[in-house]
Amino acid sequence: MRNALKLTAGLGLALMTAAAIPAIGQTHYKIQQEWKLGGDGGWDYLAVDPVSDLIYITRGDRVMIVDPATGKETGEITGLKGTHGVVFDSINKYGYITDGGANVVRVFDRKSHAVVSSIPAGTNPDGAVFEPVTETVWAFNGHSKNATAIDTKTNTVVATVGLPGKPEFPVADGKGTIFANIEDMSEIVRIDAKTHQVTATWPLAPCESPSGLAIDVAHRRLFSVCDNKLMAVVDTNTGKVIATPAIGDGPDAAGFDANRQLAFSSNGEGTLTVVKEDSPSKFTVLQTLATKRSARTMTIDPKTGKIYLVAAELGPRPAATPQNPHPRPTIMPGTFEVIVVGR
Repeated sequence: MRNALKLTAGLGLALMTAAAIPAIGQTHYKIQQEWKLGGDGGWDYLAVDPVSDLIYITRGDRVMIVDPATGKETGEITGLKGTHGVVFDSINKYGYITDGGANVVRVFDRKSHAVVSSIPAGTNPDGAVFEPVTETVWAFNGHSKNATAIDTKTNTVVATVGLPGKPEFPVADGKGTIFANIEDMSEIVRIDAKTHQVTATWPLAPCESPSGLAIDVAHRRLFSVCDNKLMAVVDTNTGKVIATPAIGDGPDAAGFDANRQLAFSSNGEGTLTVVKEDSPSKFTVLQTLATKRSARTMTIDPKTGKIYLVAAELGPRPAATPQNPHPRPTIMPGTFEVIVVGR
């Protein structure tokens, strides 16, 4: 994930602009609820279990489990070191947590939430994805610049795939292919999940430093959100960048609603950008919704179309040190929340 949360001095202007954008028919989104969950520490990715509908939120040394019906925390998976992402197998048995602080992938039982296995990965496993054709989980290791493929039938490592740079977030097309952003090279790699080979590397210019990634499987489109306030829309057949709609500053996650043909970028400045796929070659920014400063990660529930973002009140940024030249702002204790966005 990001080593530093990028925030702009023009935050107030961005929020004023967001508030001024009118509703556009059925595409208008608004904040429906805010769940004040509290708890100390930072966070990273969050994910919705497609069977139970529970929301899993990574929070450093633990994973919070939240019931969307009540907006309340129902449990935690504890004893972790530095969590980043959560993904799920296709048979409703196991979930997989990338525990970057321990350089392992934790396997947990989705009914009891007990950790049943720890699988060695590369250095700092971060983004992850379940690939359904091969029934494998792929953990992308930010510091060792490779990916670890895990067979979910045996929960063993079946391959380690070298990458051209630091990976950020992956997606799968459901047909045996995985795509992942390479942050420090501003590229996307295409991986064959069956052969464990990188089959293409595509430049994302003019996109710079991509982080979040989403996919439109039906129309073969990828959506990379980038540090220079662009969303790079990429043709998965050719690797060509076909559109670059504008987004907010400090994005760290992307999503795609296949039912409504909408792509989303959650931006740390405190906005959510909504992009309409008018056609496979035309993309229009429909709305910029004011959310909350620090709400840079998100997930979409495909059943309801609701978007869940996480945020907290931020205090001053500590002074830079040689050991930490880009420190994050401090997080105010007890202010952590989930923001629920819907139409």
